[in-house]
Amino acid sequence: MRTFIIAEAGVNHNGNMDTAIKLIDMAKKAGADAIKFQTFKSERLVTRSTPKAKYQKANTGSGESQLEMLKRLELTSDNFKRLFSYCRKKNIIFMSTPFDEKSADMLDRLGMGIFKIPSGEITNKPLIQHIAGKNKPVILSTGMSYLSEVEKAVRWIYEIWNKSGFNQQLTLLHCVSDYPAHAADINLYAMNTLKTAFGLSVGYSDHTLGIEVPIAAVAIGAKVIEKHFTLDKNMKGPDHKASLEPDELKAMVKAIRNVEKAMGDGIKRPTEKEDETRIIARRSLVAKRDLKKGDVINSGDIIIKRPGSGILPEFKETIRGMKASKNIIADSVIKWGDLKDA
Repeated sequence: MRTFIIAEAGVNHNGNMDTAIKLIDMAKKAGADAIKFQTFKSERLVTRSTPKAKYQKANTGSGESQLEMLKRLELTSDNFKRLFSYCRKKNIIFMSTPFDEKSADMLDRLGMGIFKIPSGEITNKPLIQHIAGKNKPVILSTGMSYLSEVEKAVRWIYEIWNKSGFNQQLTLLHCVSDYPAHAADINLYAMNTLKTAFGLSVGYSDHTLGIEVPIAAVAIGAKVIEKHFTLDKNMKGPDHKASLEPDELKAMVKAIRNVEKAMGDGIKRPTEKEDETRIIARRSLVAKRDLKKGDVINSGDIIIKRPGSGILPEFKETIRGMKASKNIIADSVIKWGDLKDA
């Protein structure tokens, strides 16, 4: 199954539509399946006194509140309509995370096909059930969560879907909500814990600085990968420094596609391209001396050498006592047609 790769633009447009359009172009060029933004109204998201997170202070300074920072990063409904249309034109899936019910309604009216619930909203039952009520596939991030909290969120979603009869499509993303996250903290096997616990498709939302961890996640079963990206890590804003630049995003996508090819079907068998090497690299029973027709073969007449086009070494004792059915030149491979019973 092809991994669904989400290029997370988030708020890395810095509130600028030209930058947002360029991010769509770069996500498409990198080979991502979808690009995702964030949809919110600051006044509905944070109080006036909410402080910035530590990483936000480090990246944008401490001279403003979180509310003031977020207001600079808002996009309007018309902006999202334009981005949605441009994504259709570029043939890349448009996604945006809604942080309130009105934003979810607006995105639904646009025709957005997949909803993403962020880690910070996993305890927000009203929003989760409102999104579930759209009867569209949902991707749920689980950063900062205990398994019991994930269980609640999953139950809330299914309460709505079971009533509506929606053909349920829920994917859980393992995530570590640190910016940047460190490899030692990732606990990637927790992704498979989610799969075992809920029997759902799983993936990974990554905030590490490199591309190694999401690639590893695909190798152990991630069906969805989400990764922040930016046009330039040196741009001002809360998330740029923990994001990939376009060339890095492209390298990650390419690596993931190669890993997908490498996974195979699990059947242990030689490939067609191994057939020639298989013969050259393996060994056969070889005549140690010239053997004349009628000679009885003994252990001293046989040596084991490459290539593997003759009798396999495992039959060395089997042919002892058999006769040569024709002359066999020294250092030549012995085949079954060269021998007969004594």
